[in-house]
Amino acid sequence: MAAEVQSVQLEKLPSGPTTVTAEQKYWQSFGSLLQLDPSAHSSPVTSITFPSAPPSDLTVSSQDLFAVTTGSRVQIFSSRTRKVVKTISRFNVDDVAHSGNIRSDGRIVVAGGDSGAIQAFDLNSRAILKTWKEHKQPVWTTQWSPTDLTQLMSCSDDRTVRLWDLPSDKAVTTFNGHQDYVRCGQFMPAQSGLLVSGSYDQTVRLWDPRAGGKAAMIFKHAAAIECVLPMPSGTAILASADNAISVLDIVAAKPIHLLQNHQKTVTSLAIAQNGERLLSGGLDGMVKVFETRAWNVVSTMKYPSPILSLAIIPSGPQKEDRHLAVGLQSGLLSIKTRLSGEQKVQAREREREMKALMDGKIDEYDRSKSGKRKRGKGAERATRGKDFTGEGADIIIDGNPRGRVNYKLGWGNALRWGEYSRALDMALESKDPNARLQQLTLFRTLQHRSALPAALSSRDEITLQPVLRWLIKNISDYRITRLVTDVGLVVLDLYAEQLGRSEVIDDLIERLMERVNVVVGASQLAWSIRGMCEGVVAAGGGDGME
Repeated sequence: MAAEVQSVQLEKLPSGPTTVTAEQKYWQSFGSLLQLDPSAHSSPVTSITFPSAPPSDLTVSSQDLFAVTTGSRVQIFSSRTRKVVKTISRFNVDDVAHSGNIRSDGRIVVAGGDSGAIQAFDLNSRAILKTWKEHKQPVWTTQWSPTDLTQLMSCSDDRTVRLWDLPSDKAVTTFNGHQDYVRCGQFMPAQSGLLVSGSYDQTVRLWDPRAGGKAAMIFKHAAAIECVLPMPSGTAILASADNAISVLDIVAAKPIHLLQNHQKTVTSLAIAQNGERLLSGGLDGMVKVFETRAWNVVSTMKYPSPILSLAIIPSGPQKEDRHLAVGLQSGLLSIKTRLSGEQKVQAREREREMKALMDGKIDEYDRSKSGKRKRGKGAERATRGKDFTGEGADIIIDGNPRGRVNYKLGWGNALRWGEYSRALDMALESKDPNARLQQLTLFRTLQHRSALPAALSSRDEITLQPVLRWLIKNISDYRITRLVTDVGLVVLDLYAEQLGRSEVIDDLIERLMERVNVVVGASQLAWSIRGMCEGVVAAGGGDGME
């Protein structure tokens, strides 16, 4: 009985070094993208904030909320459902709201506006509890104290920073000293009682309410300050000016780093992973992620519009990163959510099940999972298919009992009958998505059968061109360099005497030579570096290094 003729199996190239780092994988795990237009008029999303008290001080309700300010409204979102639960729009018709901020107990929201007024709202009834009108120009920043439920701060275009107490009708302290608009400010962490602000006068100022309203420390910059952010340690401040971010050491009273990784103005900063990562957003539409030890960029994300605000919204008692919320100038709010451990396991399981279904190995998959769950052969399996022959029909996919995949390749039949040249022409002309692997498979098969000369000989100017282009395209792939070299040597051996008869062929040969020179140069450089490394290792070994 004659042996069964098996179809040729496609080559599988080893995967090269991955270009995706573990850090990039982490930030790519923020999936489940939700894009919203929180403003009816597509007003820019200028602020995203969440309660900033320690986890032990947060109530259950406040842990689940964050505020988004856009146009003349402040919208309160649930971090669990990513849906709007409250909308506060009790501002004047021509007013624009700024910096809506939820108090740590989740009961009161405070916001400033272009009119200069600061308003405190009851979160449940949305009633106005308090209005302060001491500022005569727009108020860009309002923030609750992380330690005192009745204390808040504000920053205004009237060049002042003010400290307020909820029961009082006037500011408790007014901090004077800035010479231009004050657009950003925050409370310093811990129990220091200090405040920090940034102004268009190109300075960052640290304020101590006990010092009588005068700046305790001043850091000068080369451009207007757009955003300030204290580090959780309380010993450093981050400030963005133009396209740069400065790291200011308040213990040494001097800047210690300058980060210039954005192409345009940096508008927003956020801390992630309990202070181990810094996120910055800019008018270039980029979000950069920095590690906070050496301040290197470890990941980058691109958005379709200039970024005006961003926040990493934590979840749970450990304050794990949960949502990456980004507000765009176009009026869109982007919310990316990181899957929990259980959700990631379920997602991976769904991917494995779908892969088994597409590969025709669902029975094998079911047997591997039989110890964990039993699967019916009727309705449950039917849900895996896309097309149904009838209601309740079973979807049964029979796999090849030998585990072989029959690609039904046209060149495979020509190869079977020894028509090597025709098989090669068909493979090189293929438009199949797997054409490159098919071509590699065929060349490898021809090499094993010592049929390369037969497949490459007797070619004219037209049929030789695809072979030369294949050589030019693949000579730099280190995984198949030996095979490509063998094919190239056969071509040169067969057609060397005919060079100079066709401008097209001569041009392709010249291009191939240029590519070979590049590859050889890279290889020589790699060997040089290896020699240097071996020398360093040998020297280290001689000194007793392990």
